[in-house]
Amino acid sequence: MSTPKHLLVIRMSAMGDVAMCVPVLKLLISKYPDVKITVVTKPLFSPFFRDIKNVSVFKVDVKGAHKGVLGLYKLSKQLRRYKIDAVADLHNVLRSKILKTFLNIKHSVTIDKGRKEKKQLIRGDFFKPLKSTHQRYIDVLNRLGFALNLSEYDIVKTNPIVFTDKLNNLINNNDLPFIGIAPFAAHKGKMYPITQMEKVIGALSKTYHILLFGGGSHEIEVLSKIAKQSENVTNLAGKLTIDEELDVISHLKLMVAMDSGNGHIAAMLGVKVLTIWGVTHPYAGFTPFKQPKNHMLLPNRIDFPKIPTSIYGNSYPEGYEHAAKSIPPKAIIAKVLEIAKN
Repeated sequence: MSTPKHLLVIRMSAMGDVAMCVPVLKLLISKYPDVKITVVTKPLFSPFFRDIKNVSVFKVDVKGAHKGVLGLYKLSKQLRRYKIDAVADLHNVLRSKILKTFLNIKHSVTIDKGRKEKKQLIRGDFFKPLKSTHQRYIDVLNRLGFALNLSEYDIVKTNPIVFTDKLNNLINNNDLPFIGIAPFAAHKGKMYPITQMEKVIGALSKTYHILLFGGGSHEIEVLSKIAKQSENVTNLAGKLTIDEELDVISHLKLMVAMDSGNGHIAAMLGVKVLTIWGVTHPYAGFTPFKQPKNHMLLPNRIDFPKIPTSIYGNSYPEGYEHAAKSIPPKAIIAKVLEIAKN
C-alpha cells in the first residue's frame, strides 16, 4: 500500500490531546518529508503546528459556521477542495465520524482510544500501564501505511524565540533561569493545593525566576496575589496570546504542571516537565511526551488505593480530592532543583 500524499488529521480538542499530536506529526514529517498534512482543529490550537514543515491548519468553527450536521457538511465541502487522499481521525467522537461520512474518503483510519481497558483500570480490575496516547496516534498512522516508531524520535528542545518588547516588559528578566509553574487543572481532583504551591513558589523564587501560567478570571486573580508575595515571580495568566505563550515556554528550564494541557505544551517544545498527579494516574496513557518516570510525583496508593478514580479527574470518592495534598512541598522543591540542575 502506497503512503498517502495528502493526509487529513482530525483532532479538534482538547488542548493536551492536540499538543500530543505535535511530536507525532514531527516524526511523520521527518521520515516522510514529501507528505502534505492538513490538521482540522480549533483556531486556538493553530499555533501548536506553526514550526512543522508541510503542515497547514484548517480552523474549524464548531460553535459557528461548522456547528451541527449542516455545519459539518459545509466543512466537508470546504475540505474536498484540498484533494485529500487519506484521513487520520485522532478524535473518534460523533462530530469526526459525521465529517468522515460526508468526506467519503476510502483510505481512513480512526483511533482506538482504549475505552474498555481504561474503564477496567478505573474499576481496579488491574493496575498496569496502558498504551500511551502518543502510541495510539502512531498506530493510526501505521495503519495508513506510514512505518513509524516512537523510539525513533529523540526529543529536541525548540530554539527559544527572541522576546518581543511586550514580553521583555512583562517579565523584566533579571538573568535568572526561568521555571514555569501551571498550578491549575480542569478538575479539583487533579490540582495541588494552592496554599502548598505557594510554599513551592516562594522557595524556588530564591534561585529561579518563576513564571506563572493559567487562564480565566479566577486563576488570574489567584496567581496575581501569589506573584506579589515574592520577588522573581511573574504572573503571565491572561496577558499572553497562545503564540506568545509558546515563545515564553520555549525559554523555560522546566515546566511544573498538573496532569493538564500546559505540561503537554511544554513537552511538545522539548522542555522538561515535572507533573504533579492527584486522582488520575500516568498508567492511563496521558503522560507528557518522552518525560521519564522520575519526572512525575504521585500520591501514595497505599493511602489512596482507588487511584486512578477517573481518566479526567472529574470523579473521585470522598476524601480523594485531597490526594495531591499528600505530596509535601519539600518533595516538589527537591525534585525541581534536581531536574533543573541536570
